[in-house]
Parts: sequence; structure tokens; C-alpha cells
Amino acid sequence: MAKRVVIILLFFSLLPSLFSQTGGDNIYEFLNLTHSGLISSLGGSNVSLPGTNLNLVYHNPALLNAGMNNNLALNYVNYFAGINYGLALFAKSLPKAGNFAAGLTYLNYGSFTEADASGNITGSFTASEYAFSVFYSRAIDSMFAIGIIFKPILSHLEKYTSFGVAFDLGASWHNHNKLLSAGLVIKNAGCQITTYAGEPRQKLPFEIQAGISGRLEHAPFRFSLTLRHLEKFDLTYEYPESSSTDENGTGASGFFENFMRHIVIGTELIPHKNFYFSAGYNYQRRRELQIESNVSAVGFSWGFGINTSVLDIEFGRANYHLAGSSNHISLIIRTDLLYKRFLD
Repeated sequence: MAKRVVIILLFFSLLPSLFSQTGGDNIYEFLNLTHSGLISSLGGSNVSLPGTNLNLVYHNPALLNAGMNNNLALNYVNYFAGINYGLALFAKSLPKAGNFAAGLTYLNYGSFTEADASGNITGSFTASEYAFSVFYSRAIDSMFAIGIIFKPILSHLEKYTSFGVAFDLGASWHNHNKLLSAGLVIKNAGCQITTYAGEPRQKLPFEIQAGISGRLEHAPFRFSLTLRHLEKFDLTYEYPESSSTDENGTGASGFFENFMRHIVIGTELIPHKNFYFSAGYNYQRRRELQIESNVSAVGFSWGFGINTSVLDIEFGRANYHLAGSSNHISLIIRTDLLYKRFLD
């Protein structure tokens, strides 16, 4: 087992030298959107939560396990300016082969007014993006697991179309009583295969994430800490009109600013196995989208979930800006149990 762990760690350690870009200058940014009501309520990123919630595998394929067998996850997000997106997943486990899942995520930008160079209205057009995902995971032993996602991508913007391919690699660990767990993921490694109109190929939103989650043994709380963009330390932007040490990322306060922008914090209150409350804080989101005159609750998120024997319902709300928030609704259906209920 030790040799396998060393090989995995070496593989993960080599990839940061191959990729260094962050968001804002990449193609297919929709791959980083959060669908799950639970994950959105925990700050938008989590790669370490254990359990049988099928939505977790979109963030770390190594979390796919036999307890998700025959589960169906449906997610819908009411975003901004008429934009909506969603994700559907189905899982199947084969005792000797491993755990499999397949899913489709989409982003619908809505309808746009089309006009010619003189401003005359000529009609309307649409824009949308899709990614089909195939998941595979396998347990190395009782505590370690690895997984992979293969994602063919289609982006259609008006009459222009682009194809690409991406994959995620993940590893997960939990202790024997499952009170402590950790995860590590390489996200969106891949390339753009065809461009929209013959322009140079662009980079995908590559990212490395790691996280840890811990549940108290005698109290109904679970806490999560997720580190984003481990491939690049400096996540601040330089504004020419600003000489602020915090914004430019220099000096002692600049080090703290950069460090905090990697952190996403989440907590859950689980008073009963059938119900939970959750909340999260995303420092980078708050710093980039806040308005200094009225910071409000930007960067904070919250949600709740109801779990039954055949159906789990999740709701999450994330505060992005004073202009609005995103609402995330998720259903996880245990199709085999539901089928038995109908037969009975």
C-alpha cells in the first residue's frame, strides 16, 4: 500500500509545474460551476466530504463508492440575468470492476437579440455549453481510494462551436471511524480540440484542490477546510490606480491576503441523520465581488437538507454580490428503493 500512495503523491506533485493559470483567462469556465445544494452552501468547493451523496463525486471522483449504487442526482441552479445550469448523474457499482457513474452538465445563457453592424434587429440567437462526464473510482484499501473523470466538452455560442476534452484525477482518505477525511484533486487537465473561429487554442481552467473534513464524535457538527488553486500562490490582481499593499499582494499583509484567498471554510449542523443545516465562507469570492461601501454578506453561503429513505432534498444559497445570489436545488433519488416502493 505504501508504494501505491507514494506513486499517487509523486504524480500529483509533478503536475503543478505543467500548468499555472487561474480563472479569468481560460476557456470552458463553466466546468468550475457548483451544482450541488450542499457544496454551494459550504462555500462552493469541497473535495473531502465522505458519505453516499452522489453530488460529491463531481468535485472529487475518488469519493464515488458502492453506497451510491443506483443513485440518481438531479441539480438545478437559478443563476443571474436569466442564466441557468444543471447537472444529472447516475451511479452504478460492480463488485469486482469498481464504481462507475455518468452525467451531463449544461449551462444555458438564454436568448440574445441579434443585430447587424448598423444596429438593425435581425432576430435572436442562443448560447449554451455542455460537458458529458464519465466517472470511475476504485478503493486501494479500506481507507484510500482513487478516481478519474473524463469530460468531453461542447460549447455553442451563436453560430460558433468549440470542442474540447478534460479530465479530473482524485484521491481520498478517511480514518477507520470516518470522523476524519481528506481529499486531493487535479481538475480540468486537458485541451481545446477545435476553436470557435480559427483563433489560437486557449487553456482550460486547470486547478489543484485539497481539503480536510472532520466530524465531532459526541457533537452534531462537521467542519471542512478546502484549499483552492494550489498550483499558484498569488491570486490577487494588480490595479494600476491602487497602491494598496493588500491588493498588490506585496509585503507581510500581501502574504496573508494571498493565503486567505485559497481558503474555503464550511460547517454543518447535523442534529439528526435526516436533517442538516450548513454554512460556508469563501474569502476570495468576498474580496473580488464586494463593494467597499456596503460589503453585506458577500462570500457567505448557507443551506439545509432533508434526507429520507428514497429521496434527499438539498437547498443552497450563495451570496455573490449585492445584485443577487444563486439558488441551488438538488434531488438525490435511490432508484432501486423507489422501484421497490412502487412494487409494494
